[in-house]
Amino acid sequence: MKKILIVDDLPENVFMLQDRLEHEGYETITAYDGHTGIEKAEGELPDLILLDVMMPGITGIEVCRTLVSNEKTKNIPIILVTAKVGAEDTKEGLEAGAFDYIKKPFNKIELLARVNSALKLSEAQKMLIEAEKQSVFAATVVTANHKIKQPLTLMNLSATAIKRELAKEKISKDALMKRLNYIEIAIKEINDVLNNLNSIKNPSLADYTKNIKMVDVENNPGRKNSD
Repeated sequence: MKKILIVDDLPENVFMLQDRLEHEGYETITAYDGHTGIEKAEGELPDLILLDVMMPGITGIEVCRTLVSNEKTKNIPIILVTAKVGAEDTKEGLEAGAFDYIKKPFNKIELLARVNSALKLSEAQKMLIEAEKQSVFAATVVTANHKIKQPLTLMNLSATAIKRELAKEKISKDALMKRLNYIEIAIKEINDVLNNLNSIKNPSLADYTKNIKMVDVENNPGRKNSD
């Protein structure tokens, strides 16, 4: 069940919206001022917010800007509900980050159409974000496998050589140190790969094979400066 937050300082407006939305099977949350609306948006993380523009204290436009700039709530679509539908009013609301406008007094059919449209977009965005996460995860696994395989092979060969040396009657300290140095180099290379992957906040992908991507570790714009 989709959850919709209604923010309006007039109880009668809240009641009308709540009644119509719940009749259509939506779950509703209510707030009667901007500050409470922000708190409930952060706490409840609704699927959609219907936000009155003209409210005392903090306006709907200000609430909209606050929610859009908040990492937790920035992807929640906001529909502004207002009697002000001039070109400048519409521009201000859209620039503040609103998805759409509903004018008062609202028509039931128009209300539901705009609500459904916003929810479909929100669902599509969530699916896209999830797909991107899965793609980046798969690319990270490919990258780690590709970058770490060579130093692991070096460690395996060095360990085999150390065992062979230890089985001799006369053990060469130099030979053992040489293999241990190889292992240290391999460990450093693996640590460097893992640290580089961990430092990337906004990964970009590069082609590994025709249908497989890997994280571009060396030239990634999302990588934090380690200096």
